[in-house]
Amino acid sequence: MDLLVRGICCLQTGIKGLSDQIRVISIVGRYLEHSRVYYFLNNGKEEIYLSSADLMTRNLDHRVEIMFPVDDPAHVHYLRYDMLENYFKDNIRARIMQRMGVYARVKPENEAPFDVQDWLMKFAHQNSR
Repeated sequence: MDLLVRGICCLQTGIKGLSDQIRVISIVGRYLEHSRVYYFLNNGKEEIYLSSADLMTRNLDHRVEIMFPVDDPAHVHYLRYDMLENYFKDNIRARIMQRMGVYARVKPENEAPFDVQDWLMKFAHQNSR
């Protein structure tokens, strides 16, 4: 399981048999935006939900929020392979949570530097015309 978070995450990763299959990646940069995109592979079927809230108690218990499925296959593909894929490619601002909640910067190995926020800005600029 991969979680993309903006900053705060109370989950402890790396606990054998409990959270050793969970990876938490934090990306904080120039833009403090953080999409609420939930992607599931459910019995081989891709499902994406968009939400107005992140999964924090204050949003789930004390506010009116909405979450809805994305049904159009073209939109699902775009969100999964154009947007989410690029978040996971970030090797400039991304940090991976280590045990005990400490984040370590991603170290690019043999790939070109990629900043998802720069990419989003260029993508928005190109598509605004």
